[in-house]
Amino acid sequence: MNLSAISINHHSASVDLREALHLSEEEIAELVAKIKGNVFSEGLVISTCNRTEIYGFPVNDKLLLPDIQKILAEHKSVKNISAENFQTFHSFSAIEHLFRVATGIDSMLIGDNQIFKQVKDSFQLAEDLSFTGVISKRIFDAAIKTGKRAINETLISEGAVTVSYAAVQLIEKIFSNLSKKSALVIGAGETGEIAAKHLRDRGIGRLSITNRTIERAEKIGSSLNAKILPFSKFKEFIHDYDIIISATSAPELILSKTDIENAMKHRNYSAMVLMDIAVPRDIDPASKKIEYVFYHDIDSLNIIVEQNLAKRREEIPKVEKIITEELDALMNWYHSLEAGPTIKSLRDYFEAVRAEEISKNKNRFSDDDQEKLDIITKRIINKILHQPMVELKKLSDNDSGSNEMAARISILREIFGIDKTKNKEENKE
Repeated sequence: MNLSAISINHHSASVDLREALHLSEEEIAELVAKIKGNVFSEGLVISTCNRTEIYGFPVNDKLLLPDIQKILAEHKSVKNISAENFQTFHSFSAIEHLFRVATGIDSMLIGDNQIFKQVKDSFQLAEDLSFTGVISKRIFDAAIKTGKRAINETLISEGAVTVSYAAVQLIEKIFSNLSKKSALVIGAGETGEIAAKHLRDRGIGRLSITNRTIERAEKIGSSLNAKILPFSKFKEFIHDYDIIISATSAPELILSKTDIENAMKHRNYSAMVLMDIAVPRDIDPASKKIEYVFYHDIDSLNIIVEQNLAKRREEIPKVEKIITEELDALMNWYHSLEAGPTIKSLRDYFEAVRAEEISKNKNRFSDDDQEKLDIITKRIINKILHQPMVELKKLSDNDSGSNEMAARISILREIFGIDKTKNKEENKE
């Protein structure tokens, strides 16, 4: 299987390079249009925030992996990139890498289940672009099955492994029904945006965002259906919120203990959750002393994240076992494709030998005897081939080891010179 793959990811390149080589769906379509048919016969392009990967079956043996790297770099007009910034894979290792990506164990955040959806979307795009074939479709289906098994049969994706997600999970333990709660996210940077998205995904009843740059807050707010508060006045409204998540880059505290005390008085001391995920901190840690205030900062959240990461790492061997099982199943199927043609080639080979000998000696027999000779020699060939055919079919039907299948097929083809005979016939043509 001559599948080839290149990958630029968090293992091999800086975030700047990864961002520079990121491909939108439109850019993937343009790239596929360039390479389909003249570089790869079929394949796949995956591009996420942490990786861009190209898989494909080369149209000829002269194609080298550095050629693919060059095509990608030129497609995005990226310079100052070298071979060291890429990981390269071929044949079995390319499929194994794809399975590791689909299960999340190759992600920057181990067990990231978002990558599974991203991989599925990439498969669908390849299909839409007519960039798939029989072999690649089977590989992609196997990768999806492997990813699903990892999610369903292990705990590889369990527990929050980002501070933003950890904050929201902790909030859910305090407030069991978020649909009846309101939240204010202070800061519209990446961390604040992710926290806001998690709150929206968890069904928060009312969501507001405030940020020094109001345009940034409005951009995020429009996508999440969140209300925007002017940063200069947000303190006047904090008593309206059950949950406050703060993630600014301010050099000093933006909410004092007094601010929180005043808000709690307005709330008649109804419970309030404060999640300070900023560095340095945004909310005075002394606020935790106020009655009915649940305060957590980035240090306590990081402890949760590290504990969850440790649990996910313990699941990696289970995921790798699933990958091995699915790789074996895929390779069994692949090698079974070779059994049918080999059976036919063997029959053709023996029939050619039989027909040649009959032709050479037919004048020695009468017409009646020639017919009998034809029948007898065909029966002899069938009996000789019976056991080899039975064994090949057994290997194919019973999911025997792919190595055993490949070895037996290779031995049969070599013993009878099937490939050499085929090459001679092609050269004559």
